[in-house]
Amino acid sequence: MVGVAWMLLTGALFVGVTAGVKMVGGRIPAAESAFLRYVLGLVFLIPMLKSLMAANLGRADLTLSAARGLVHGFGVILWFFAMTRIPLAEVTAMNYLVPIYVTLGAALFLSEKLAARRIAAVICGLLGALIILRPGLREVTPGHIAMLGTTLMFAASYLLAKRLADRLPPLAVVALLSITVTIVLAPFALADWVTPNARELGLLFVIATLATGGHFTMTLAFRAAPIAVTQPVTFLQLVWATLLGALAFGEKVDIWVIVGGVLILGSVSFITWREAVLKRRARRIPTDHH
Repeated sequence: MVGVAWMLLTGALFVGVTAGVKMVGGRIPAAESAFLRYVLGLVFLIPMLKSLMAANLGRADLTLSAARGLVHGFGVILWFFAMTRIPLAEVTAMNYLVPIYVTLGAALFLSEKLAARRIAAVICGLLGALIILRPGLREVTPGHIAMLGTTLMFAASYLLAKRLADRLPPLAVVALLSITVTIVLAPFALADWVTPNARELGLLFVIATLATGGHFTMTLAFRAAPIAVTQPVTFLQLVWATLLGALAFGEKVDIWVIVGGVLILGSVSFITWREAVLKRRARRIPTDHH
């Protein structure tokens, strides 16, 4: 339940990030916006440096961090591009592919167990996202294709984060991501530079603040619970994004978003409840140490 609570907060912070990117708009190229968001976020590293120095990083930690920085960097460029092309609710709905890839990846690469009921609940959640997106009933744009690339990259980043969270303190994991992604984005940003104005810089700083907080709470969530439990909770971001899209950007709320959202919430609630039941049962059965 602690992991679920941290993941709920993470979702709210990341929706704030999405809204901020939407407000920045498309005048600045995607790679540059992403780079500036990370550069401005480096100020948050100052209190984390002590934790990073004390982490005693080995070669494996640095390799995992570099790999995460690379996939996350490319994911962020694609995401900033998609954000200026498609509505808030659609970006959020497509983001739901990330938990699906992550839950399956955790089973394949991190040997986490995936019971039939949990698989059914994940499929249920994905169906909810499909109801919202309705592919085949409308044109698939470059924004949608960029978003598909984003989800694959972010899923890989989440799985690497899980590995790192088991080895390093949460602050060190967040600090390493900020440093590596900034390095990855720099050449892409400089290749097509547009000088930002004060408003754009201000918004990018707010985005950096919310995103850094989101990565930190996400790492705490990974620490507190298995990834198959924390991931589906991100489906709740849909509720925040739909409300925000309607209230702040005048994007109309359609019935399919509500239907899909209810289906998603049902699957999240089921997974959370199921996990609690299994934990209670495990406590009742004494373990055999032979």
